[in-house]
Amino acid sequence: MSTVKPKHIGRNISRIRELRDMKQEALAIAIGTNQQSISIIEGSESVDEEKLKKIAQALGVPVEVIRNFSEEAVFNIMGNSYDNGSSSINHNNCTFNPLDKLLEVIEKNEKLYERLVESEKEKVALLEKLLDKK
Repeated sequence: MSTVKPKHIGRNISRIRELRDMKQEALAIAIGTNQQSISIIEGSESVDEEKLKKIAQALGVPVEVIRNFSEEAVFNIMGNSYDNGSSSINHNNCTFNPLDKLLEVIEKNEKLYERLVESEKEKVALLEKLLDKK
């Protein structure tokens, strides 16, 4: 039997903050609290919804990015987006923000989902039309 570990929202906040090159103090000022509170939040598995919205806004990401943040996804994006002709990654020449790439992927997935939902609605409407004819 496998157990799924719940997402650790505080850890996700911490990693995104670090990727944004933001200190705890700067995040604290942005949401109107102190550095100690940010430290406590980053150590928490869950975060109050209102605080999460403020933090997401301060970090410049949607709340869903914090909830669904995955370091594996960031590393996959980095690995697939950077090619300098060798097998090693030279981080000094990296010209993109992994969070921006993650946001692009999420936006593409949302658009794909919306198209799939629309397609299903069209199918249902067609089937209902066919049933009405009988």
